[in-house]
Amino acid sequence: MKVDTRDLISITEANTKGVSKLVTDAENGRPQVLMRNSRAVAALVNIDSMDRLQRLDELEDDLRLLSIALVRAAADSGRRYDLDEVLAESGIEPATLDDE
Repeated sequence: MKVDTRDLISITEANTKGVSKLVTDAENGRPQVLMRNSRAVAALVNIDSMDRLQRLDELEDDLRLLSIALVRAAADSGRRYDLDEVLAESGIEPATLDDE
């Protein structure tokens, strides 16, 4: 989503325009970026844009999990370890696990 620099407005200007005008602009596909001290702090967008952003977030999470799964599958030697092997390699006596 590209934002026109004319759509960067200060909080003071937003108060002057009023919520109704800002919402109407957003509904019509013109997002407003609210600035405080020359820094973007919020955006007013239409609901379709918000839904799209949320869906992209979900897809990003799915892609991250898929990439982890692919790396693990590519690096998997097929060797499996049971608990006793791991404990022995770590120098831990199985009986001491119950004490802690």
